Amino acid sequence: MIALPVSAAEYGAPEITPKTTMKQLRENPSIKGSGLYTYVYIWERDCDLLRHSKDNDTMEQVIGTESVNSCVAGMNYLIETYNAGTQITYKLFSPEEIAQDASRDRAELYYFPAEQPGAKYAVVLSGNALFYSGEMRGGVSTAWELHQQGYAVFALRYRIGLDATDNAPLEDLGRAIQFITANAQQFGVQTEDYALVGYSSGGQIAGIFGGKELGYPNYGVPKPGALLLAYPINNFYETKPLYHVLLDTDALERRYYDYNISDCVDADYPPTYFWYGQDDILLIAFNYWQQGPALHKALETYGVPYKESVYRHAPHGVGIGEGTDAEGWVQEAIAFWEEQCA
Repeated sequence: MIALPVSAAEYGAPEITPKTTMKQLRENPSIKGSGLYTYVYIWERDCDLLRHSKDNDTMEQVIGTESVNSCVAGMNYLIETYNAGTQITYKLFSPEEIAQDASRDRAELYYFPAEQPGAKYAVVLSGNALFYSGEMRGGVSTAWELHQQGYAVFALRYRIGLDATDNAPLEDLGRAIQFITANAQQFGVQTEDYALVGYSSGGQIAGIFGGKELGYPNYGVPKPGALLLAYPINNFYETKPLYHVLLDTDALERRYYDYNISDCVDADYPPTYFWYGQDDILLIAFNYWQQGPALHKALETYGVPYKESVYRHAPHGVGIGEGTDAEGWVQEAIAFWEEQCA
């Protein structure tokens, strides 16, 4: 499944800036060639009206001021990397597997290599939901921040919306870790002590993957060295029945969204760094005390190494958090990760 990309050295693609429009971004030959998914709403790519209405939106408008600078830097690094002849996009399922389930075609990894071989790696799960996809805001911006500190990064595009049936997001994450582990030498990464970076609902998936019931043991891969979670949804609360009706109507078994991260914690759970804001409206809507505070209590009860940061001003969806109280959280999370792997 690994193949060399078509040479892009001749492109000399223009630099991406916060004022680059989505149309300009998608017409950039290196971005197109790299295969990076640049759409936000799950129907945007296939809906001419919506897509055209977004054409003139700038990167700053789409990503937000809190993450746009890191995202733009990551985009330019991606262009440079692709133009140098490195493959960026990897499908996680074979053509035969995709023929059995067409939704698997939407499961992809985007590779941001480290400068030096033998680096630890992180997999980033952006905050996605039934209709929104955050590969640029969460994936690319975080990839750049971690790359700057010497890590290899894989941004995961996992199945969302009506494709997220039968624990598909967990299957995508499990397949991603299997794929990276099997090709660790070519990617230049260590197989142990990897980190899962999860935003919002991506944090919930990463948290469930860290547990034994639905997580990493079921995929025959090493336990994560650390979970680094930004405003994770610990408990989907009143939306659990809605998810079940929409995604798994006939299923009797519990699915990933039925689980709380805190209920998956035991004494062998991966070390966990997590942060959230006191003014996070989404977490408040989902019963604030069943979110970060409940996860804190579970980690404390089982003696799992953890670090919790609670900020006065850090709304949901701010990503890197530039200009908020959470600015610098990535560096704090890296320090925790390194401490746990020392």
